[in-house]
Amino acid sequence: MILRFYRTLSFAVIFLLAHVSMAQKSVSLEDVWQNYTFRQRSIQNLNWTKDGQHYTELKEGKIIKYSVVDPKNSEVLFDEEIQRVAGKKIKVESFSLSSDELKILISTESEQIYRRSSKENNFIFDRQNKSITPLSKAGKQMHASFSPDGKKVAFVRENNLFLVDLISGKEKAITTSGKFNHIIHGACDWVYEEEFSFAKAFQWSPDSKKIAYYTFDETKVPEYNMQMWGELYPKDYRFKYPKAGEANSIVSLSVYSLTNQKSIPIQVGKDKDQYIPRMKWTASSDWVSFIRLNRLQNHMEILHASAKDGNSKVIYEERSNTSLEIESVGNDITYLADQKRFIFSSEKSGFKHLYVADIATGKVDPISKGNWEVDDFYGFDEKSQTLYFNAAAKSAIQREVYKIQLDGSNFQMISQHAGTSTANFSPDFSFYMLYFSSAKEPLQISLKSSQGTLIRVLEDNTKLKQQLKDYAISTREFFQIPLANGESLNAYTIKPKNFDPNKKYPVLMHVYGGPGSQQVLDAYPVSNDFYWYQTLLDKGYIIYCLDNRGTGARGVDFKKITYQNLGKIEVQDQIYSAQYLAKLPYVDASRIGIWGWSYGGFMSSNCLMQGADVFKTAISVAPVTNWRFYDSIYTERYQRTPQENAKGYDENSPVNHVNKLKGNLLLVHGTGDDNVHFQNAVALQEALIKANKQFQSFYYPNKNHSISGGNTRYHLYQMMTNFLLKNL
Repeated sequence: MILRFYRTLSFAVIFLLAHVSMAQKSVSLEDVWQNYTFRQRSIQNLNWTKDGQHYTELKEGKIIKYSVVDPKNSEVLFDEEIQRVAGKKIKVESFSLSSDELKILISTESEQIYRRSSKENNFIFDRQNKSITPLSKAGKQMHASFSPDGKKVAFVRENNLFLVDLISGKEKAITTSGKFNHIIHGACDWVYEEEFSFAKAFQWSPDSKKIAYYTFDETKVPEYNMQMWGELYPKDYRFKYPKAGEANSIVSLSVYSLTNQKSIPIQVGKDKDQYIPRMKWTASSDWVSFIRLNRLQNHMEILHASAKDGNSKVIYEERSNTSLEIESVGNDITYLADQKRFIFSSEKSGFKHLYVADIATGKVDPISKGNWEVDDFYGFDEKSQTLYFNAAAKSAIQREVYKIQLDGSNFQMISQHAGTSTANFSPDFSFYMLYFSSAKEPLQISLKSSQGTLIRVLEDNTKLKQQLKDYAISTREFFQIPLANGESLNAYTIKPKNFDPNKKYPVLMHVYGGPGSQQVLDAYPVSNDFYWYQTLLDKGYIIYCLDNRGTGARGVDFKKITYQNLGKIEVQDQIYSAQYLAKLPYVDASRIGIWGWSYGGFMSSNCLMQGADVFKTAISVAPVTNWRFYDSIYTERYQRTPQENAKGYDENSPVNHVNKLKGNLLLVHGTGDDNVHFQNAVALQEALIKANKQFQSFYYPNKNHSISGGNTRYHLYQMMTNFLLKNL
C-alpha cells in the first residue's frame, strides 16, 4: 500500500515537472526591446542580375551571386574579411553592380540625414583586378549611381551634382551653385523627400550620355530651428521646412549633356508654386517625362520634354474635386518599347487601377477593372504582353499577386495563400521572389518561375517559429464593426491566452487612422508593438485596433470622406467603436484606453478629449496637435491651406478641445523630431495648462520621430506600460 502510494506520487511529480518544462513563457519587455527576440529574417540587399538568371544578396559581410536554378552554383563577389583599403576593413552596408557586373559600388560608414537620405563613403571594387578604390576623396557622397553602361558614377555632395569617370578616375562638378538652406542640385528638399517618397533627384539617360536632375531653390522657405542638446551650449540645427500655407521651394529640371558638358533647362511651366513629384526618362534618351501637380494637388499633368532644347508638352492630365495622391495617380508610369504608349495608374474609376495611354492620340484604355484596388505595379513583360501587380482584390485586409494581359484579358492570381503576398520579379520576368505572411505565419520567401513552379524556399523563418512555440503568443482575430449608415469597419482584436468570456477585461485600443493608411492587415506583424501587446495580455488586457473611414484599400469615396476635415470622422469612428466594444459582455466599459503615434497620437489625444465619457486613458506619442504646424505637401493635400480652410484646421485640433479632458493623458515627444516638431507637444501642453488640466508628459532629448536608439525604446515602452497599469 505504501509502495503504491510512493509510486503514484513519483508519477505525479514526473508529470508535473514535464508539464512545467513544457509550459510556455510570458513575453517580457526585455525580450521585445532589449534582446529583440522575435525579429523576422528577410533577404538583405537583394538584387537581380541583368540576365535575370541570377540574384545577389549581402550575407554576413559577403556579396554573393546565386544561380536561380542551381543554389549550389554560387559565387562570392566580395568578402569584407578579405578586401582591405590601406589595411582597413570595409563594412558593406549596401551595394550595386555595374551593367556588366565587373564593378561593384559599395557603400559604407553611412550617416542618416532624414527618413530616406544619408551620406556615406563609396568604393569601387573592380572584380577583374581585385582593386578597391574610393569613389571620391573630397567628402562623403549621397545617391551614388552607376551609369547604364557602367563606366561612370554620379553622386551628390554638399548640394551639388558630381560625375566620376571610372576609366580616368577624374571627378567633375556638374553644378557649383549648391548651398545649404538655399540651393540643392540632384537631391530633394525635406518636404519632397518626406511626402513624395524619394530623395535621389537625378536620373541617367538610357544611353549614359545625359543626366536629368532637379534643382530646389529653397531660399524663401522658412526655417525651423531645433536645439540639439548634450554640450555646454546647445547647438541650433536650422533647416528649411515649409509648413501649411507657407512658401515652398521653387523646383526646376535640367538636362546635363556629357558630350558638350552643358546643362539646359526643361520648361516646367510659368507657375512657380507647383510640384514636380516624378521625373524619369522615357524609353528614348531624347525625351524626359515628368509629372506636374498644382499646389492644391487636384490637377495632375504628365509632360514630355525634349532633351535637346527643353521644350515640353502635356500628354495626359487629370483633375479631382478633392486631391490626387501621387502614389495612386501616375506613380507607376512605364513606357513600352514601341515608344508610342505608356502604362500608368489612376483612381478615376473610384478605385486605383492600371491604364494604357497612346502618346500621340491621348487615347486611354483601362487594363484592370473592378471595385477593388491595385496596390503596387511590378512591371510589364514585353515578350508576353503581360503586366504583373499586387492588389487587394479579394479583401481590403489581404494582398495578392496578379497578372493580366495588356488588353485586360487573362486576369489571374498567381499567389496562392490567404494573407499578404508581394513579389519581386527578375528583369526578364522569368522568375520572381514571392514574399508571403499572414497574421499567424511569419514571412516566407519563395523563389518561383513565371509559371508559378516552386524552385526553392529562400527563407521560412524557422528559427522564429521555433522561438514562438516557447512563448504564450496570442494572434490577431479579424472582425468588422457595423456603422449606422450600413458600412462596416475592419478591426482586429488580440485576447489573452487564458481568455474567459465570463470575466470583465480592460481594453487598450491602438489607432493610426491617417488618410490611405492601414493597420488591419492579414500579415505577420513587422512592428514590435505586437510583442509589447503580449506583455499587456499577460497582465489582463485586451487589444483592439480599427481602420476608420479615411483609410486605404477601399476606394476613393471611403478614403476621401475626410477631405478638409482631418480628425472629424476618424475620431467619431474610433469613439463609436469604443462604445461598441463597451457593450460586449467581457469588456469593462469603465476601463477603455487608446494609444497612437504620429497621426495616431493626434487621434488618441483627440479621442480622449472628444470622447471624454468613453475613454479613461490615452497615450499620445509624437502627435500632430495642430495641422498648421505640419508640412505643406501632406497637410494641404487633405486640408487645403489654412488661409482657405481655417475651420478644417481648427475644429479638430486637440489644442482646441482641452477643456473636455477628463481622463489620464500621457504625452511623449522627441525634441529632435524633424518631421512632427516638438512644437506640437509644447502647444498642447500650453493649452492644457491654461485649461488647468492635469496630465503627464515626457520628452526624449535629441530623438527624432522614431524615438529610438540605444536604450530609448525599452525606456519608452516601460514607461507606457507603467502608465497603463496605473491609469487603466
